[in-house]
Amino acid sequence: MYAFTHDTAPGRVVLGAGTAADLPREVERLGGTRVLVIATPGRADQADAATACLGAARVGLLAKAKMHVPIETAIEGRKEARRLNADCLVTVGGGSAIGLGKGVTIDLGVPLLCMVTTYSGSEMTDACGMLDGGRKVMHQSPHMRPKTVIYDPELTLGLPPSISGPSGMNAMAHCVSAICSVNPTPMKSLIALEGIRAMADALPRIAKDPSDINARGDALYGAWNCGIAAGLGARGIHHKLAHVLGGSFDLDHAETHTIMLPYSTAYNATAVPDAMTTIAKALGRSDNDAPGALFDLARSIGAFAALKDIGMPESGLDQAAAEMMENQYANAAPYDQPRIRALLENAFTGLRP
Repeated sequence: MYAFTHDTAPGRVVLGAGTAADLPREVERLGGTRVLVIATPGRADQADAATACLGAARVGLLAKAKMHVPIETAIEGRKEARRLNADCLVTVGGGSAIGLGKGVTIDLGVPLLCMVTTYSGSEMTDACGMLDGGRKVMHQSPHMRPKTVIYDPELTLGLPPSISGPSGMNAMAHCVSAICSVNPTPMKSLIALEGIRAMADALPRIAKDPSDINARGDALYGAWNCGIAAGLGARGIHHKLAHVLGGSFDLDHAETHTIMLPYSTAYNATAVPDAMTTIAKALGRSDNDAPGALFDLARSIGAFAALKDIGMPESGLDQAAAEMMENQYANAAPYDQPRIRALLENAFTGLRP
């Protein structure tokens, strides 16, 4: 007999090629009349073009989003939104822009709409990690959850495979964590498995042909499922690793997730053996080698294999292992500093788990 608690917050999703044109209607639906657009500096031109259809309702463009969302940037964004008397926020971009949007609206409480250009899935959650004092600190609030998400694969066509792949693997990490969580539910597992299946199918197709609009649409569908799995609350040791490595050593967020996912999965393998079989099946494997399947998928899309390849200093491995023991996230396998140190060593060198 089932026994669980399942809590899903509402949210509107608009998915399909050309749906960026629906932006004015979706903003109006949220009651927005003074919109502040948020993006990274590199996405400023795309954000300007994608939101030009708002006309006079667009009162500002804040193109200052940064990876890991420094708290100082979030505070600056709140001040700008207040100065403009913004009553709606629109992000154009991936996790960095979405994170800044969350960091602004958690304080203002105005609706957040996301026009997604990557596959991270963060647009489906009510949480965000922000860099504060050299550490990545998690924040969570109902105000952080976007009210509307527009998934237009045409907005992702400029995203090269070198970024598309890690972005999708980042999203997939949410699904793996959900299936390996200490409190799985039937719905959480079903959504997570569909996210893994969709993303594992789409990412190699994007790597092979970056202009494949159908593959990019399928990846956005996968990101939606992955994001829902993340929003259902299951971070575990994998996300703790990503937050420690990204926050303390300024490593690229998506690439860190991609590299660490096979190793964090291997760490939990003996604690949740059935989950390994389930994940491997979703990845198209007939065995229970989920860690190996994830490692092979990352290699097949050309992602980096080792922490040393993305700037992690070997001298920082001991520090990272020690930080992992602080403020532990709930995890299927108990935290063990020597085991975590060994995991980090393998990830540093890129040894297949």
